[in-house]
Amino acid sequence: MSEWYDNQKNLNSNFRKFLNERIEKANPRRKLTAEEEKRLAKLEAIAEKLQRGENVQNRQLQTWLSEEEYVQLDAEWQEQFELRSELKDKPIDLKRYEEKLREATFNYNRAEGYSSKGKHDTAKTFYNTCAT
Repeated sequence: MSEWYDNQKNLNSNFRKFLNERIEKANPRRKLTAEEEKRLAKLEAIAEKLQRGENVQNRQLQTWLSEEEYVQLDAEWQEQFELRSELKDKPIDLKRYEEKLREATFNYNRAEGYSSKGKHDTAKTFYNTCAT
């Protein structure tokens, strides 16, 4: 079983290598300069930090992003900030609805508790209050 698995693994790696070679021949890419490679490595490190949920300093972003990229990032950040602040301010009707829903859920759960204890008259009262 192990020998078969090793053979399959080799076939897959050989096929991948072959496929990568074909892609490189069909679509040759230019070589990056040393400065471009350094910038790419730094940007990939920043992206990894962000994916892990860590903070990245603004000056580090300013250093490794172009001026246009940084301006775009700042504009998108402001847009997200405005969207989130709008979502915090709920309309009065929505607040009232959420309060009524919370009360109805509370009364329904109390009715279920009374019903399970055999106090059906009290449960019926709470069922009726959560229906209105």
